Amino acid sequence: MRTLCASTLIGEFFVIGFAGLVAMKDDTLSLGTVWTVCGVLMALSVLLCGMITRPGGLQLGWALQIALIASGFVVPLMFFLGVVFGGLWWASIHYGRKIDEAKARWAAQAEAQETEGAPAS
Repeated sequence: MRTLCASTLIGEFFVIGFAGLVAMKDDTLSLGTVWTVCGVLMALSVLLCGMITRPGGLQLGWALQIALIASGFVVPLMFFLGVVFGGLWWASIHYGRKIDEAKARWAAQAEAQETEGAPAS
């Protein structure tokens, strides 16, 4: 699960940066505000890569997805991209857990086969 979620978060890092470049064109927003918000969200996306398996990591990831969708009020295309990345986040968690369960089963089977084939002492 960690690999899939981290891949999604790194993709979001770049999307947030590009959205910041688009938001800079809005004359009603100051550059400081745009880059403060984008910088915090970009830093959060990178930090979450290491926090995915820790308590609260997935919930912070969901909060980031909501913030990404909400950024559509500034850059309208982000409504669409936020929903897309929200779907990717869900899929990363859902299928990542299935992959982790399958790996645990395979490891248990391999260990069982190894102990069955070992000579008795």
